[in-house]
Amino acid sequence: MSSSSHTAPHEIWRGIRQTVRTDTFGGILLLAATVAALVLANSPLADWYVGVRETSFGPEALHLDLTVAHWAADGLLAIFFFVVGLELKEEIVAGRLRSPRVAAVPVIGALGGVIVPALIFTAFTAAVPGDAVRGWAIPTATDIAFAIAVFAVVAKGLPPALRVFLLTLAVVDDLFAITIIATVYTDDLQPVWLAAAIVPLVLFALAVRRGIRHWWVLMPLAIVTWGFVHASGVHATIAGVVLAFMVPATVTPRARVRVGTDADGSPIHDALTAHFADRFGPISTLVALPIFAFFSAGVTVGGWEGLTAAFADPVTLGILVGLVLGKPIGILLAVFLLTRIPAVRRTFELRWGDMVGVGLLAGIGFTVALLVGELSYGVGSLEDEHAKIGILAGSVVAAILGGVVLAWRARRVRQTGTTPPS
Repeated sequence: MSSSSHTAPHEIWRGIRQTVRTDTFGGILLLAATVAALVLANSPLADWYVGVRETSFGPEALHLDLTVAHWAADGLLAIFFFVVGLELKEEIVAGRLRSPRVAAVPVIGALGGVIVPALIFTAFTAAVPGDAVRGWAIPTATDIAFAIAVFAVVAKGLPPALRVFLLTLAVVDDLFAITIIATVYTDDLQPVWLAAAIVPLVLFALAVRRGIRHWWVLMPLAIVTWGFVHASGVHATIAGVVLAFMVPATVTPRARVRVGTDADGSPIHDALTAHFADRFGPISTLVALPIFAFFSAGVTVGGWEGLTAAFADPVTLGILVGLVLGKPIGILLAVFLLTRIPAVRRTFELRWGDMVGVGLLAGIGFTVALLVGELSYGVGSLEDEHAKIGILAGSVVAAILGGVVLAWRARRVRQTGTTPPS
């Protein structure tokens, strides 16, 4: 048999990693984990599912005797936020967010997409007794993985700048969500533990700035930082973002990774943010996000009566309307007002019809929305269960509506060879 018929192991692994990095694959994996959780939570295996989710383990002396669900939300999701933080750092230092004029439109659009859904949710829940209004931030988040996955499937042929806008919008949206989690959902701050986290964090920063990439050096420092942040009362996922922001986003004589050579044989180097995102991205896609979704999305509907009761709850309705209507209205209104400024209008080239589709896709709120729901009401509470139903229903409707709009626009492009009118 000829050697050409064999594929080297490193080539197989390279193909797997390329598949993992595709937008569609990440969305499919998240969807599969979500469906599995919903099926189990509403099947004869529901008790087993809940039992596994509520099983506790970890060192109690270090305040880390957590349930499986908490380990997924506080621990594994920190990996996801680390990757998001790397992307943010790269965009701010050397990417699209570096230029104020270019960054202004998606940043202001993201801000509008936070404010309007929050106002809609507050309007639905302000008169409800108790802490219902505490979940005002739930419909403000956009799920990058799902939104980009749907876009990748339906928007072939639309301007590349549209995907750039959606990606930047979602990244900035996550920055707002991270800020909200760090400030609003920190009830019992322990300054001593927070101060203690500075020591391993500084050591981590010094190590990466010197170009140290050994896992046995960086991993313990990252874990200790995470543990101290968790003990401080600040949600532990914030540690992932802060650690990511310590990683250099520019190539320096020490902090760099060789990725190849140019035509002259000179070495080509990449920044450490890109290197770590390349290494931890597959872990986030294959492990962190699916496991979190599996243990967070499993809501017991309770049949038709339970579903009816959920949709009669202002919490569910506030999230549903906030995601499906609030997101696109907030984004489009903010962008429209900003583009009334002549200097901004001259650089804005996207069509409003395409923007409607992107605004609808931004209503896919899943990963961060589920996390904020748990922080708002507590895992397993009735409000949290109803919030999950609102998040899932709103995300599905937003995905369908946004997908239909963008698919129609893309079809017009393929038929006519030109971008359809706004």
